[in-house]
This record gives sequence, structure tokens and C-alpha cells, in this order.
Amino acid sequence: MILYNVTINIDVDKEEEFIDWMKHVHMPKVMETGMFFDCKFFRLIQENTGEGVNYSAQYFTETFEKLQLYQEQFADVLRSDIKEKFGNHYVSFRSVLESVD
Repeated sequence: MILYNVTINIDVDKEEEFIDWMKHVHMPKVMETGMFFDCKFFRLIQENTGEGVNYSAQYFTETFEKLQLYQEQFADVLRSDIKEKFGNHYVSFRSVLESVD
């Protein structure tokens, strides 16, 4: 199993709008790609950067090949959506983790 994790730091004044948009717009769009079988959304409670609030959007897929297909066919458009919606009010980074069975 592969976990595709996107960590986002959002400005405090955009936090409520961001949560609503992630849960009701962005994450459903990611799931509609068919590349992931589950997703989770978390707020980081012990991370304190002094600026903004940190969230983790986690997407689960069976294979690395499915993640690569997502990145090749869908990621750019979906990333542009968040950039258009929140502009310079956020920063993000991505990580990929593999289950160790």
C-alpha cells in the first residue's frame, strides 16, 4: 500500500474556508480520479511553525504505478485549483510512504 501525503500550511484567516473546500470540493475530486481507495484529513496538533495552521491530506492507493498515473494525468490540474482558490495564503509539500508489512 502507498500513502500519498500532502501537508498544507494555511493562513489562520483562511482556515475555515480551507477545511470546507478540502472536505467538500478538493478531496472528492481527487477521489473521483479512481487512483485512490481511501482518504483521510488531519489537523496537525503538535506542530507549531508560528505561522498558519497545518493539515495533512492523506490518499491511499494499492500501487506506486497508480500514484504515478495520478501525478501524470491529474495532479497538475488539481494543484492549480488550490493555487487559484488560496493563492499565497498557503504552502504545501508532498511525501510518499510505502507500507512495511
